Amino acid sequence: MSLFKQLLIAICLFLVVAFAGSFVVSLESSRAQYVNQLQSHAQDAATSLALSLTANIDDPAMVELMVTSIFDSGYYASIRVVDLATNAVIVERSAEPDNQGVPQWFINAIGLAPGGGEGIVSRGWQQTARVEVVSHPMFALAKLWQSALGSLGWLVLCGIVSALLGALLLRRQLKPLDYMVAQSQAIARREFLTLPDLPRTPELRRVVQAMNQMVDKLKALFKESSERSEKLRVESYQDSLTGLSNRRYFDMQLKAHVSNQEEHRAGHLLLLRVQDLAGLNLRLGGKRTDALLIAVAQLLLSRCEKYPKIRNLISRSRGGEFAVLAPGMAREEALALVHDLELALKTLEATGASDVSPVAHMGLAPYVPGEAPLTLLGLADQALAQAETQGEQTWSYVENGEVAPSGDDQHTWHRVLDHALTHGGFELFFQPVVGTRDITKVLHYKALSRLVNEQDEAVPAGRFLPWIERFGWSSRLDLLMLHQVLKHLQTHDQSLALNLSAATLSDPAALNQVFDALRQHPKLAGRLTIEIGEEQLPEQAVLEKLTRRLQAAGFTLALQRFGGRFSMIGNLAHLGLAYLKIDGSYIRAIDEESHKRLFIEAVQRAAHSIDLPLIAERVETEGEHLVIAEMGIEGVQGQLFGDPAPWK
Repeated sequence: MSLFKQLLIAICLFLVVAFAGSFVVSLESSRAQYVNQLQSHAQDAATSLALSLTANIDDPAMVELMVTSIFDSGYYASIRVVDLATNAVIVERSAEPDNQGVPQWFINAIGLAPGGGEGIVSRGWQQTARVEVVSHPMFALAKLWQSALGSLGWLVLCGIVSALLGALLLRRQLKPLDYMVAQSQAIARREFLTLPDLPRTPELRRVVQAMNQMVDKLKALFKESSERSEKLRVESYQDSLTGLSNRRYFDMQLKAHVSNQEEHRAGHLLLLRVQDLAGLNLRLGGKRTDALLIAVAQLLLSRCEKYPKIRNLISRSRGGEFAVLAPGMAREEALALVHDLELALKTLEATGASDVSPVAHMGLAPYVPGEAPLTLLGLADQALAQAETQGEQTWSYVENGEVAPSGDDQHTWHRVLDHALTHGGFELFFQPVVGTRDITKVLHYKALSRLVNEQDEAVPAGRFLPWIERFGWSSRLDLLMLHQVLKHLQTHDQSLALNLSAATLSDPAALNQVFDALRQHPKLAGRLTIEIGEEQLPEQAVLEKLTRRLQAAGFTLALQRFGGRFSMIGNLAHLGLAYLKIDGSYIRAIDEESHKRLFIEAVQRAAHSIDLPLIAERVETEGEHLVIAEMGIEGVQGQLFGDPAPWK
């Protein structure tokens, strides 16, 4: 029972006891007064009647007339005139008056006894008769009953008003306690709230101040951990001159995107080399050369801005060499990007940023998942070398026999995917996410989509997702997957996680359909987590609204492939995320590369300070698993613990 209810009940009990005591005391006092009045009334009537009868005691008719007159004029139970010599009753009148609406239980409870009185009738000096008068208490009982009803009504009214005023006062005084409860719940959701208006009550004021200090301390610790982790990430994976990622980060992403045949998609690798960097240093000086490199970096960022998926995959590999890894980019998009960059580089040259012509050359090479990273780099270097020797054209495209032209398949993919989305031609595959120390404990299953082709083969998502995005059907696939997952959840008691695309998040109509589907299954709340890729994150206000809507429906939100934008973890702290999945590029070979371990340890400290669970993605070796377990990361996901497969 809450403190508010306890105090309110205590106040009500106190009022009941106080009012009941006051009522009983008042009633008893009135009762005693009425007893005295009844006795006095009876005695006065007996004395008066005895004096009146003194002169008429020998006249029976007059005696009866006078007794009747007295009896009819008051509230008497009986009046008797008794002969003292023979003890015989000369005259007697008695009656039982009506209850006058007084309930019998009240009469019994009050126990008001009739009042009696006696008077002596004399004949000269001789006593001849005795007058006995008994007053009936019904009149007094009726007055007591009316008085009791009035007092009870007044006390009840006062009690109700006092209880309401007490409740309002308590609610106002205890409001800081409610806010402190909200503070505690917010801390559990990784939010940091403070109460700016301190209560006037000294005790509550001290408690609120202590809570605010604790929240400020937690916020400061988390901010410090976040800043330390971000500083370490910048030092380890960011080029200090251009702000792009460095060669170490590029190698990580190249291995993660090219080698993984299961989930990742085909794409292209673009290499850009600024010509004669050493000569530029001699002719232009260090500052102008650095300005040229920065300009080239900004040019790459601006021209690749229309492709959000490659925003974090632009790197300065060494000196004047830059690399752009573009997973999922089709041949036509890659060629359009190269043409755009060529025009921009010529504009840069025309501004006088360089005394050489051209400023840079580019080499473009396609790849398929599962290809060796060194093979791809060799192919891109070959294209770059060819571009440097072919004259006016500053770029070259080289492909090997493993990469088929993509333009011829567009019609086929459109027909196949449209049919599959319309008739449910996708199958759910599931990959377990297990506890790091107890791999038999399944935290949840990641739901993945597989396209079933005409040969009843399951086509990995990396092959058809680029076409889904190109045709603008990502929301259709998300809604189809969501309905399949919700239906599947009703067949077992395990928890699942499902990814939503950026297209669905940015489409209000599609997002409303998602929430309509979730609200239709309230019993599944708590067993489905919606995941969003780090590269798909919307603006902060949109993300907060999405989180609130999910929480209102009973579901949770999580981030996957996290790590490239660690600086934004401060904005994520108060969203109440279910967990963070660390991008597999930071996990791969973590047992051999110490810089990854240092970074993940910093991330773990920041996440632990706000009680945010971490899950490592794409764990593939025992060495990686041992390091992750030693670091205290809660969960792991990868081929080491199970490949995606149909539900067993």
